Amino acid sequence: MTTGKVSKKEQRRQQLANEKRRKRLLIGIPIALLLIIVSGAVIYRLAQPDLEGVLSFDNLLRNHDLEAEFDTVGLPPTGGSHNPRWQNCGIYTEPVDNSLAVHSLEHGAVWLAYHPELTEEKVAALQDAVRDESYVLMSPFPGLQSEVVMSSWGKQLVIDAVPDEDIEQFIERYRGEGPEPGAPCTDGVGQPLN
Repeated sequence: MTTGKVSKKEQRRQQLANEKRRKRLLIGIPIALLLIIVSGAVIYRLAQPDLEGVLSFDNLLRNHDLEAEFDTVGLPPTGGSHNPRWQNCGIYTEPVDNSLAVHSLEHGAVWLAYHPELTEEKVAALQDAVRDESYVLMSPFPGLQSEVVMSSWGKQLVIDAVPDEDIEQFIERYRGEGPEPGAPCTDGVGQPLN
């Protein structure tokens, strides 16, 4: 006949097993919740439709080429072979090298290219709009077909008149969308104003 008493050794073993189970839950549940939240955010971001008027360009090359050049067609490039160095993000008052800017797009930057003959007031308004934004490159673009063209890796939006609310929406929607999001947009080439 057993008395139902558990030995001290068995009690200690059960106590350690319970503590181990509790630790796993305390660590596992927050990690699982974090994974669910991050996965949901990624799925949401990927499922978002393009903004109206945005052009998409697929199958863009990503190789580094010191001699990479782009045809002058009145629009900034949105990807392709590019310089192994990148353009520092920020505001520029002089045109930047397309090959360096494309590398910044690969890192997830958005490029606000504006017509060099845009009025000082409009340029100042654009500068104010992007001054504190991370991963945004702003520069004049000779021969631009409109007042502003917004570009990210594989995406582009032509904006005929400034101001335009699509500028902010484009930045929010496409920043971080390059093939190497989060790669640096500093410690590259150029001295931006901000």
